[in-house]
Amino acid sequence: MPTIHLFVKGKVQGVFYRATAKKIADKLKLTGWIRNTKDDDVEISATGDEEQLKQFINWCKQGPEKAKVEDVIVAEEGEKFFTDFEIVR
Repeated sequence: MPTIHLFVKGKVQGVFYRATAKKIADKLKLTGWIRNTKDDDVEISATGDEEQLKQFINWCKQGPEKAKVEDVIVAEEGEKFFTDFEIVR
C-alpha cells in the first residue's frame, strides 16, 4: 500500500488537529502517525489505499473547525508498514 508524508502548515497546533486527524484516519482505516513539529506545523505519515489517502489529504487541507490550514505539502514515500494510526508526542 502507498505511504504519503505530509507537512501541514498554518494554525494547526492547539486546535485538536492531531486528535481529529486520528479519528479521520481510523475511520478511513489508515495506519501511520501524526505529530507536532517544533516549527508549529503538523507532520503526518499515512499508509492506505489511494482513495483513502486522497480523502485524508482533502480533510487535511481543511482540518478541524478551529484550524487555519495555509498549506499541505505532500510527498510519496516508499511502502511502510504500521499497525495502527497513532499520535506521537
